[in-house]
Amino acid sequence: MLLDIVQALRAPGRKVVLLHGNADPDALGSAFAIQQAFGDVIIAAPGGMDRVSKVVAAKLSIDVIEKVDLTEYDLVAAVDSSSAEQLGVDGSAVTVVIDHHAPTGQWTGPLHHVDESRRSCAEIVFELLQTAGQVPDRNTALALAAGMLTDSGHFRFANPELLDGMAAVLRAGGIGMDEVMDLTEMESDVSERISQLKGAQRLRFERVGDRIAAASQGSAHESSVCRAIILAGADVAFVGSQRDERFRISARAKQDLVRKGLHLGRLLDGVGGETDNSGGGHAGAAGLTGTGDVEAVLNMCMSKALDFLREVRDAARAETPEP
Repeated sequence: MLLDIVQALRAPGRKVVLLHGNADPDALGSAFAIQQAFGDVIIAAPGGMDRVSKVVAAKLSIDVIEKVDLTEYDLVAAVDSSSAEQLGVDGSAVTVVIDHHAPTGQWTGPLHHVDESRRSCAEIVFELLQTAGQVPDRNTALALAAGMLTDSGHFRFANPELLDGMAAVLRAGGIGMDEVMDLTEMESDVSERISQLKGAQRLRFERVGDRIAAASQGSAHESSVCRAIILAGADVAFVGSQRDERFRISARAKQDLVRKGLHLGRLLDGVGGETDNSGGGHAGAAGLTGTGDVEAVLNMCMSKALDFLREVRDAARAETPEP
């Protein structure tokens, strides 16, 4: 499939690569690598980019547009997106998909390469470049490495394949790990710290055995607030924000729950399906966006998480021998 995608990207005509809403460095780096390798490629983020991606784009001089008319392009590709709904545009025009998430929507285009074993989309795009016989230059290598680093939780969720890919990208671009860290490292600004404090103030939680599920609301920095709640002691956390009719929810979980079978991407995909919204992501980190009452949707997320925690508790009890 990668060879077919290479041939499609080499074909003449205008091309655009779409990023999912609030695009992260993995999406940005993947798109930038495709742009640099195949030329005449526009990068579009109709749903905007997160703060780290904006900094990476500025440091590497990556041009990203927000408003895009897909009828102007001969080929439309999507990276790091599990469904068309995450793109903020009509996904029926998408012909090429490269991703590492479990699909949560029905792609209709002909060329899809999804590898759920990968920790980042950037790994797959690096393999795409190798298939095309392309060696990433310095900036391209930095962008790919930034995607691998951030999507693996700064190696916390890395597997051997990601570490091998990172080493290969560093060698190919002649770059050091310190440069990648400098590219992506950011101090929390005052607005992010305020969001974390407000998230703590509005926090509610429930205990099941030795596990804690928590939820909160804010107006920004949902993923950062989620991480802060996990650091504070929760095992799984959901943080939502509401803007008019639209909402956004981020979710995080500790790895020991993931190892026991929790998959937040599938959980939020299920909630999204029940509410006619779009959710998905990784086992330990996922998101959900759409329209409706964020409090009601948070309650659904909490209910499903608590059901899982009860299953874990009951399984542990069943394995414990009677005294």
